[in-house]
Amino acid sequence: MAASMAGGSCRAGGGCPGRRALALLWRGLCSGSRRPSDERDTHFGFQTVSEAEKGEKVYQVFETVAKKYDLMNDSMSLGIHRVWKDILLRQMNPYPGTQLLDVAGGTGDIAFRFLNYVRSQRERQVQQKLRSNQNLSWQEITKLYQEEEHRSLGGSHVVVCDINKEMLKVGKQKSQRLGYSEGLSWVVGNAEELPFSDDHFDVYTIAFGIRNVTHVDQALQEAYRVLKPGGRFLCLEFSHVNNSLISSLYDLYSFQVIPVLGEVIAGDWKAYQYLVESIRRFPGQEEFKEMIEDAGFLKVEYQNLSSGIVAIHSAFKL
Repeated sequence: MAASMAGGSCRAGGGCPGRRALALLWRGLCSGSRRPSDERDTHFGFQTVSEAEKGEKVYQVFETVAKKYDLMNDSMSLGIHRVWKDILLRQMNPYPGTQLLDVAGGTGDIAFRFLNYVRSQRERQVQQKLRSNQNLSWQEITKLYQEEEHRSLGGSHVVVCDINKEMLKVGKQKSQRLGYSEGLSWVVGNAEELPFSDDHFDVYTIAFGIRNVTHVDQALQEAYRVLKPGGRFLCLEFSHVNNSLISSLYDLYSFQVIPVLGEVIAGDWKAYQYLVESIRRFPGQEEFKEMIEDAGFLKVEYQNLSSGIVAIHSAFKL
């Protein structure tokens, strides 16, 4: 009876439970080997990977190199990256009271320059005020200086936002060592989905970070969203060299020297191989300009530095 019941259940169910289980297991294995249909391919340097893989790989790269990031920047660019960042700040020309969002700015290079620049502007304002009031007593002058000492930034503030906690950790340690505390905060956040309200900042900067974003168009849309009307977008990024001789020398240096420096200084050849490759995959100046315009920005312009090795893209939310 038991045997006939078992046989009957196989026929009634359209097959043996064991066979159905095997079939379900096989289908599960097959479906597990396929990526979801909505997950697209993208690039990680010269490799083709899924979008999810790129995010993970980029995070690992910067987590690995965070402690040596500033030293490697000096070594790779022979210190010229400092000049490029100074030019970015002069273009920004922030006034006291400016609210800046610096995205992918983990180690604080742009933020510290911003604070120095605003403090200098504030000191200049105080000096001009004193010159225009020649009849002030020395007590009044002393009082004015004391008051302004507590308002050296004039209400300016910079938020450093980075998706990588290790990079932010290095930046915080650096700020403590250099004595930066006033007007500065650190936030973990994704450039593609910023944790800030609409129309919040006067200026948005991203330096050498946007090429590592998986969806550049989404990052640009987020930049537009968080800026106030009249706010300014500034992007400093590696770009396409416009001189054939310099381009050849640059390629030779990039592929033959930079990964070696990465291995010697940071102990990571592959991370710096990726960084070199990611530069070559990033859109050229005109194409990136169009992407910025597509996000809604107006007055979009760019300035090539060092024959186009890097470019500063500027735009406004109007």
